[in-house]
Amino acid sequence: MERETADGVVTGRVFSIAMRTRFRGVTAREGVLVRGAAGWGEFSPFAEYGPRECARWWAACHEAAEVGWPEPVRDRVPVNVTVPAVGPEQAARIVAEAGCSTAKVKIAEKGQGDADDIARVEAVRDALGPRGKVRVDVNGAWRVDHAVRMIRELDRFDLEYVEQPCATLEELALVRRRVDVPIAADESIRRAEDPLKVRAAGAADIVVLKVQPLGGVRPALRVAEECGLPVVVSSAVETSVGLAAGVALAAALPELPYACGLATMHLLATDVCADPLLPVDGHLPVRRPEVDEARLAAVEVPARAWLERMAAARREWRARAL
Repeated sequence: MERETADGVVTGRVFSIAMRTRFRGVTAREGVLVRGAAGWGEFSPFAEYGPRECARWWAACHEAAEVGWPEPVRDRVPVNVTVPAVGPEQAARIVAEAGCSTAKVKIAEKGQGDADDIARVEAVRDALGPRGKVRVDVNGAWRVDHAVRMIRELDRFDLEYVEQPCATLEELALVRRRVDVPIAADESIRRAEDPLKVRAAGAADIVVLKVQPLGGVRPALRVAEECGLPVVVSSAVETSVGLAAGVALAAALPELPYACGLATMHLLATDVCADPLLPVDGHLPVRRPEVDEARLAAVEVPARAWLERMAAARREWRARAL
């Protein structure tokens, strides 16, 4: 159950797990695991998020730990392999080892150029073969003209869609009108005060939903219903505790037309569960792995700052609920 110390700090188990490859500039994934009546929940917002945004991440952790999730309508979820901003040979190897027929390729990494991105996507296409699906994730790094030029260039590899090519809704809408490749919105959903503005702005064909940034499985299901656009469920590079929430969302959606970005355990050096959520034949099973005490203890760190950050998010969440 959620417990507070005398000074109002919520108790939990702080973890730090090394990344196999730097991802979004991060070399270690950190957060807090909380155990409640329904099971384990994960609170792992990225460093740049303040208390207002973190309140949603806490809400998702609370839902997982104390409430539980809706009943699933499927027993497995199709997933893509995520390819970090690595060289072409490593990218091809990651795809070959994953056993997935869809790959999401990270591009526009700081310090790299367009030629690096083109080479990586080409290697992934070759590794998947002509029947595989390739999508790219830009994390909002491009301006409009650059986005249009690169999307047209990369579409020779038959892109399924481009995720968040630009930072703002206005830019996404401009790009969408100028290219034939579908546009997916990610940051425009998870960092927005009103995620439903994406459809109103004509900014995307697809929405990428992540459980923690949206405040839990149930709020994410409401966003999916009200957006009225096809959904891709993705992870925030969590442990299997956090991934299980993403799987629960994907399993509860009435329709799931795209493979989900939930096969991200390979990005972490280890996990807190003895039986991690790993894909089999391009799918993740709908299940909730148990935390292994020895594995958690091996990655646990004394980081009071994380507990204080979680407590601030919890206070913000409670204030909004009043």
